[in-house]
Amino acid sequence: MPIFGNSETTGYMKRIIPVLLNMFPRPLLIRLSYIFMRFSCLFLKGDNVECPVCGGRFRKFLPYGYKNVRENVLCPKCLSLERHRLMWLYLKEKTCFFHKNIKVLHVAPEQCFFRKFRKQKNLEYITADLESPLAGIKMDIQSVPLDDNEFDVIICNHVLEHVKDDRKALGEILRILKPGGFAILQVPVDMNMPVTYEDGTITDPKEREKHFRQKDHLRLYGADYPDRIKAAGFTTIENNYLDEIDTVKKARYRLPENEYMLAFYKPG
Repeated sequence: MPIFGNSETTGYMKRIIPVLLNMFPRPLLIRLSYIFMRFSCLFLKGDNVECPVCGGRFRKFLPYGYKNVRENVLCPKCLSLERHRLMWLYLKEKTCFFHKNIKVLHVAPEQCFFRKFRKQKNLEYITADLESPLAGIKMDIQSVPLDDNEFDVIICNHVLEHVKDDRKALGEILRILKPGGFAILQVPVDMNMPVTYEDGTITDPKEREKHFRQKDHLRLYGADYPDRIKAAGFTTIENNYLDEIDTVKKARYRLPENEYMLAFYKPG
C-alpha cells in the first residue's frame, strides 16, 4: 500500500510537517528536502493534479503549513506551493522572462525555481538572501550592496512580511531595478482586510503568530497591498492575473484562492 495513500498516513503528514517546519532552521530544511524529494513523488502517482513548474502529475499534492496545514498543496517532485505555480504561469504567459536576455535578482530563491532559472541561457541569474544556502550574495534587502539600475527583473516573494521596514526594502528594490524593469513581489494577503495590519510593539513570537499568522511575520497585508507598493514609487498597468484563470485550471494546478499576482514596474 502506498505510504501516502491512506487517510491515516495523510493525517500523520499533516501533524509532522508543521513540527518539522517549526523545529528546524530554514537552511537545514532546504538541505533535508532534497532527500525527501527523491522518494516522495513515487507514492503519489496519478493524474488528478499537475505542477506546471516541474511537469509532475500526481494523485494529489502533499499537505503543508506551519500551523494551519493546507491540504493538497506541496508538489512532492519540486516542492512548489500554490503561489510558486501561480508565478510560473504568470512569467510564462505574461512576461518575456523565458525568452529575452535579462539580468535577474532572485531574493530568497525558492528551490522549485533555483535550478531551472540557473540553467536558462537567457538569464544572468543572481541569488541573494541572509541565510539561504542557495544564495550567492548574503544581504539584507533593507540595505542592498548592489549598484543602481542594475537588474531587469527582481523576484522577492514572501519576504516583505518578514522585514522590519518594508518601505525601506521597497526603496532598495526600486533603486537597483532598471527603468522599465519589473519586480514580482508576492506576499501573504488577507483580502477581507482593507488595510495592512502592523504593530511594532508585538514582538513575542506567539503573539506575532496570533496577529500576523506566523511567528516570524511582522505584518499582515490587506487589500491595500498594490497601493502600498505604488506609494513606494512603482507603477503597474495590470489587473490581478489570478482573476483571469478559470476554475478548471485553478483546480488542476492547485493555485491559491487569494493572492495578488502582477508585476510592479520602475518608471522610465
